Amino acid sequence: MSDGGEPRTGGDRGAVEQFREELDPIVFVFGAGLTVGLILLYFLAPELVVEWISVANDAMLTYLNWALLLIVFLVVLFLLFLIVGPWGNITLGDDPPEYSFFSFFAMLYSAGFAAGVVFWGPTEALFYYDNPSPLFDVQAGTSEAMVIAVQQTIFHWALPQLAVFTIMGIAIGYFTYNYENVPLRVSSALTPLIGRDNLDGPVAKVVDIVAVFATIGGVATSLGFIGSQFISGLNYQWGIDLGTTGIILVVTTMTLLFTVSMVLGVNRGIRRLSNFNMVMFVILMTATFVVGPTVFLVLLGTQAFGGMITDFVSMSLFTGAGVEGGTGWANAWTVFYWAWALSWSPFAGLFIARISKGRTVREVAFTGIGATSAATIPWFTFVGGTAVFYQHTGVADFSAVLADGGPGAEASGFILFEAFPFGTVFMLAFMLLVTTFFITSADSSTLAVSMMTTGGKARPSSINRVFWGVVLGMFAAILMTLGGTSALQSAAIITGGPFAFVCLFALLGLVREFSSEYGRVLLRENAWIFGSRPDTSPGGTEPPEPTETTDDD
Repeated sequence: MSDGGEPRTGGDRGAVEQFREELDPIVFVFGAGLTVGLILLYFLAPELVVEWISVANDAMLTYLNWALLLIVFLVVLFLLFLIVGPWGNITLGDDPPEYSFFSFFAMLYSAGFAAGVVFWGPTEALFYYDNPSPLFDVQAGTSEAMVIAVQQTIFHWALPQLAVFTIMGIAIGYFTYNYENVPLRVSSALTPLIGRDNLDGPVAKVVDIVAVFATIGGVATSLGFIGSQFISGLNYQWGIDLGTTGIILVVTTMTLLFTVSMVLGVNRGIRRLSNFNMVMFVILMTATFVVGPTVFLVLLGTQAFGGMITDFVSMSLFTGAGVEGGTGWANAWTVFYWAWALSWSPFAGLFIARISKGRTVREVAFTGIGATSAATIPWFTFVGGTAVFYQHTGVADFSAVLADGGPGAEASGFILFEAFPFGTVFMLAFMLLVTTFFITSADSSTLAVSMMTTGGKARPSSINRVFWGVVLGMFAAILMTLGGTSALQSAAIITGGPFAFVCLFALLGLVREFSSEYGRVLLRENAWIFGSRPDTSPGGTEPPEPTETTDDD
C-alpha cells in the first residue's frame, strides 16, 4: 500500500489514463472552470476583476460579518465540549492511528495556519499597539496597549481559527470511517443533513465545487502573503527590487517546491517536512525568548493570556456596533481572520480527516485547538511581545511598517531580528521557517483539492496534483499583481464566507448524530447499576469498547 492508502498503479496503465478515469467530471470541470476562468478574465479585463472582488468583499463584510463571528464562537464551544464531554470517546473508524501523536500534531499544525503564524508573529501586535481594539478603552502607544496588543493577537490565533478546520475534519472523518460507502470528501461532512443516498446529488456537488474554489482562494492568499514577505524583505533589507517579474519568480519557485513535496506523498513529503517545521519553530521561538526581554515576556504573556480568557466571549462577538470605528476595526481584523480560516476549512478539514483515522474525537478536538494553542500562544508572546517592547523602548523602530505607504507587515521580521545579536542568522532561519511551513500547507491543500476532484480518492494521480499546484501558483501571482495585501484579504473573505454555513451545518449534523447514537450510553450504564438489562433492541447499542491506539511511524 502507498502512503496515500491505495496501491500504486503506475506500472499497469498510463498516467494520463489514470488521471482521466479518476476524475469526478462535474466537480473538476466546474471547480477548475471557476478558478481558471477568473485567471483568464484577469488577462482580458483586469479592471473588471478588481471591481468584482471589491463589490463581493463589501457585501460579505456588510451583511455577513455577524454570522461569521457567531458561527466560529459556537464551533469553539462545541469543540471544548467534545474535549471534556462523553462524546469525545467516539473513534473515527476501527483501525489504529496511522501516525505517532507528534507527527499527527505536526502535520495538523503545518497544514493548518502555521505559515500565517510565522508571517504575522513579529507584526500583528505592533498594529494593535498602534491602534488598539475599540472594545478596550486603551490609548495607543502606552504600556497598557502593549498588554492588549498581545492579548488580541493570541485571541486571533489561539482557538478560533483552527476550530473551523477541526470541526470539518471531525465531521468528514467520522462519516467517512464510521459509515459504509461514504467517500473522503468535503460534502461528506453534511451526511446527516443530505443523506448518504444523496452524496452524489446536486447539493453535495455544489459543496465540493465551492470547496475547490475556496481552497484555491484561501491558499493563494497565504502564498501571496509569503511571496510578498520575500519581495518586500529583500527590498527593505538589501535594496533588491524585483518588481512584477520578482513576484512571478518567487511564486513560481514556491509552487515548484510544494508540488515536489506533494508528489512525494504524505509519508515521504508532508510528514517529514512537518516534523522538521516543528523542530525549527521551537528553536527559533526559544532563541527569541532567550535573546529578547525574557522576564518582561513572562510577565506580559501571563497577563495577556489571563485577559484573553477573561474577555474571550466579548472579543469573539465584538461587531463594533455603537463604537466609533468599531465595525471597521472588527471587519479589518477579526472578521478577515475568521473568513481566511473558513476559506481553508474545506482542504484543512479534509486533510485532518485523512490523517485522523483511528483516533478518538477527543484526541482530534484537543490537538486541533488545545495542543496547537499551546504552540501558538508562546510564539506570539515571545516574538510579538519582543517587537512591541522594542518599539515601545526604542530598541528598534517599526514606524515605517505602521505608516501608510511603508514597507508593510512583510518587513517586521527583518527589523526585529536585525536588532538581535547574530541578526542575519535569525533572519535566514525566519525566512526558512516561513517557507517550509507554507510548503507543507500548500502541498497538503493541493492534495486535498485533488481528492475533492476525484470523488474522494485518497491518492490522486501526480498529473492531478501538479495541475492544481500550477493553478494555485497562477492565482496567487494574479492576486499579488492586482493589489497586494488588499486584494489577498478580499479574496480570502469572499471565498471563506460561504463555508461559515457549511461549518455550522457540519456542527449541527454531528450534534444530531452523536446524540442519537450515543446519547443513551449513560442511561444504560445507570441501568446496570440498578440491575436492569441494557437496551439490546435493534435500535440499541452496547457502549463502545475502548479503542487501543498505536503508532506506526
